[in-house]
Amino acid sequence: MTRNEVTELIITHKLRKKMTWSQLAEATGLSKEWTTAALLGQMTLSAEQATRVGAMLELPDEAIEQLQVVPYKGSLPTSVPTDPLIYRFYELVNVYGTTFKALIHEEFGDGIMSAIDFNMDIQREPDPKGDRVKIVMSGKFLPYKSY
Repeated sequence: MTRNEVTELIITHKLRKKMTWSQLAEATGLSKEWTTAALLGQMTLSAEQATRVGAMLELPDEAIEQLQVVPYKGSLPTSVPTDPLIYRFYELVNVYGTTFKALIHEEFGDGIMSAIDFNMDIQREPDPKGDRVKIVMSGKFLPYKSY
C-alpha cells in the first residue's frame, strides 16, 4: 500500500464515518492543522497516534504502518495549482510575496521563516457581510549565517 493509497483510504473512511479533521486531531493530541497535513500525507505520526487514528477510521495495519513513515513532502501536482482555493494562495504569494519578504527582512534581517518550526491556526471569523477565513501562521525566524 502506497502513502497516496493510504491518503485516499483515510479520506474515504472519514467521509463514510462522517468524521471531522478536528475529531481526528483529538486522537493525535495535536492541532487540526498539523493532523490534517499528516493524514493527507505530509507529516509523520507516532505509533501511538497512528494506532489511535487507525482504530477510529478502521484502517488496515499496513495503512497504520505507512502513517509512521517519513513522507516525501510536497502535495501539489503542478507548478501552478489549478484548484481554485489553492490557487488563491499561489496568487496571494505572487501579489504579496515581495511584501512579506521586504517586511520580514526589515524587521528580522536576512533570513527565512521556517516551515519546519511552524504553527498554523485556521478559524472562521463571523462577519455580517459574509464570514471570513482567518489564517494565522507563525514560523521561527532562521537567519542566514556568515562563514
